Amino acid sequence: MRHLAANVLSILIVLGVVLVGAVLYAQHAFRAAGPLTEDRVFMVERGMTLREASERLEAEGIVADERLFRLGARYTGQSEALRFGEYMVHAGSSMADVLALITSGRTITHKVTVAEGLTSWQVVELLREVAVLEGEIDAIPPEGMLAPNTYFVHRGDTRAEVLARMQADQRAILDEAWAARAEGLPLASPDEVLVLASIVEKETGVPEERGRVASVFVNRLKRGMRLQSDPTIIYGLTEGKGPLGRGIRKSELEKATPYNTYVVDGLPPTPIANPGREAIIAVVNPDETNFLYFVADGSGGHAFAETLDEHNRNVQRWRRIEREQTQNQGSTQKN
Repeated sequence: MRHLAANVLSILIVLGVVLVGAVLYAQHAFRAAGPLTEDRVFMVERGMTLREASERLEAEGIVADERLFRLGARYTGQSEALRFGEYMVHAGSSMADVLALITSGRTITHKVTVAEGLTSWQVVELLREVAVLEGEIDAIPPEGMLAPNTYFVHRGDTRAEVLARMQADQRAILDEAWAARAEGLPLASPDEVLVLASIVEKETGVPEERGRVASVFVNRLKRGMRLQSDPTIIYGLTEGKGPLGRGIRKSELEKATPYNTYVVDGLPPTPIANPGREAIIAVVNPDETNFLYFVADGSGGHAFAETLDEHNRNVQRWRRIEREQTQNQGSTQKN
């Protein structure tokens, strides 16, 4: 009996040593560098189980042993902690690293850039083309109420959520600007600020000109002059659904529509695009000038004038530049 007990004890000791060795080996293997030789994107699908994730991880060469991966997840209490999303797994990541990553929620971010001056219809079309976003858009948001910016989104975010963020941002920008507006503006509400800011946004792409362009329209409103802004006519023709693709016809300049600021007094009924923060700020704090007119100057900017005579001279100068550009284009095409 004494020999039997000794043998049993020896066996138990050996088994214990083997078990401890196995545990230590598993722990080492779980934390050792993995087989991945270059960074790779891994997607945890909605509702994916630990077994499904581990099998795919091994199939894609991210972990060496899917069973050991599951064992490590259960040992650390994270077997039910997978977070849906798209993850960037770095080369050499251990199983412990991979598990920590796909249970962290630190998913890949994607940039969605909404430029200043896009219409709400154009923004919606842009979001519909962003493949990582989900969900339909039921209605076009109100014109002007989407803040242009670069937004960071995750795969699986909905388009409606992104639009809601844009609207909240624009409302915050508008409220802040209205609270800091200059005295004596001929604008009765934040909504009117948004309308005029959208016109300023469409009239110039030169940042340092925004304040001067805004001053022209503010001066005109104060004097009861019509705004005479070409972009408002174009919006009335296209309803914001893309560019006009041609010049404005004389008949369109004379046609009475709510957006033809050559014919109607004051502001058009709605914004004509989504203005950026700087255009909004330019409207609530325009430059102090006596300018009433502006026209393109051939450099990408505009020539400003206080009187009609001065403006007409600027117009004639611009027409000469246009003719020269047309002639140069014709000569280039012939060559």
